[in-house]
Amino acid sequence: MAKIIYSMLISLDGYIARSDEDIGLPVPETELHQHFNDMMRQSAAVLAGRRMYETMVFWDSPERETGASEVERDFARAWRQTPKIVFSTTLAHVGPNARLVSHNAIAEVRSLKEETEGLMIVGGADLAASLARADLIDEYRLYMHPVVLGGGKPYFQSGLSLALTPLGTESLSQGVTLLCYAPAN
Repeated sequence: MAKIIYSMLISLDGYIARSDEDIGLPVPETELHQHFNDMMRQSAAVLAGRRMYETMVFWDSPERETGASEVERDFARAWRQTPKIVFSTTLAHVGPNARLVSHNAIAEVRSLKEETEGLMIVGGADLAASLARADLIDEYRLYMHPVVLGGGKPYFQSGLSLALTPLGTESLSQGVTLLCYAPAN
């Protein structure tokens, strides 16, 4: 059975982006980027909402193989090799190594969790909130940047109530602190 992890960079005030057009968080530098590369390489699948998928599809671009740093090229390779399941009612198609699910996301994720071994990473706050309400998330990883955005898209959706158990912390480069939690139940 897969372990589902909701993992995002966040600001000290709890936001994953300032707006749809402006992430507002610092771009990961080599050491932090490598941490995410390693996590992507360990993942059996990425579960993504529409907005997160549209942001990340950048890594499918052939241009990512030229002109980018080695750590970026490495992430692009890991991204392309990892299957993506995209949950959207508005997208008509998705790119390579991706599958579109347009209905019954909870049932689909329950089935995937039972059928899959390893880690599945959730990308996107709205999808994560739906999965959290259905008790499908096994771990929350908050990569806290030492910046304050002052508003935007929160890591935890408004109205979502969770009791969590701390699993540990880790200091990473760029002043980022990784906070890990599991559902308390």
